[in-house]
Amino acid sequence: MAKRFGYSLKDQEEGIRLDIIRARLIYNPTSGREEVKRKLAAILQRLERGGIETSCHATEDKGDAIKAASDAVERGFDMIISAGGDGTLNEVVNGISAHQKRPSLGILPLGTTNDFARAHGIPRRWEDACDLIVGRYTTPVDVGQANDRYFINISGGGSLTELTYEVPSKLKTMVGQLAYYMKGLEKITRLHPTRMRISAEGVGEFDEEFMLFLIANSNSVGGFDRLAPNASTSDGLFDVLALRKCNLAEFIRIATLVMRGEPVLNDPHFIHFQSNRIVVEADGRVQLNVDGEFGGTLPCTFNLLHSHLDVIVDANGESSYRKNGPGRALQL
Repeated sequence: MAKRFGYSLKDQEEGIRLDIIRARLIYNPTSGREEVKRKLAAILQRLERGGIETSCHATEDKGDAIKAASDAVERGFDMIISAGGDGTLNEVVNGISAHQKRPSLGILPLGTTNDFARAHGIPRRWEDACDLIVGRYTTPVDVGQANDRYFINISGGGSLTELTYEVPSKLKTMVGQLAYYMKGLEKITRLHPTRMRISAEGVGEFDEEFMLFLIANSNSVGGFDRLAPNASTSDGLFDVLALRKCNLAEFIRIATLVMRGEPVLNDPHFIHFQSNRIVVEADGRVQLNVDGEFGGTLPCTFNLLHSHLDVIVDANGESSYRKNGPGRALQL
């Protein structure tokens, strides 16, 4: 259940002085066609007017946001704000999650896909996202752990899951979501299955050839909300999808269904189940995708940490993404 921290609605209505919240904004200057860099002064001003005293840190390289978020926790900030895409959010989550005392997490979804924001009613427009952060409603969310790395939205492995970290940042800046289509068309003829063993607590073991597997913590996967429609970041369970070996024609048929937003879980090529602990091994080399970033290779143990982070969300669950229609992206 969402709650408000810092002050009560009754305090606000009676005009009682609001406590100042200290926040650290960690932003990726190249995300979302560099919108955050252009709007930074306005973002800081809007947050300050809402009673959130905000300092900021611009990331410079891979892993920089992890260190910056961990440092912000140690310095006692009340709130950490991730401004960028899913990759920036993943690093911020990694910087916070290892600590025992964890500040609340605000999100300015200024990247290309913004899966977590789609699933949690966080507006894409920076003005609305700032106002949501000023509202300070939080809800506890589950966090996944892939070996020693955390993720908040999705992890997976297989040929197409490599798309998100293989697309150059400059290309995403120039053409946005189209960059994933371009990379997907390049890779589709080179798809191949790999023999994997997937062991899930409370479910059993699957030992066969798979094209890819996805471990979803939320119901937005690569911009689609019909791949794992019942996945939730509050139920204490992952939704696991594994695509069995198929030929190119079958794969294109399945991909077409996904792009149309049609349900695919009943397709015989898919295995679908829920579990809070999964171990995946492979005979060959399989790279891992963790919230859109490279996360090493198999084998991997996935554990779910229930209600691990307090995230600032829309109290009514309204999403500007849903109002504007379902997303479309070839980003499995």
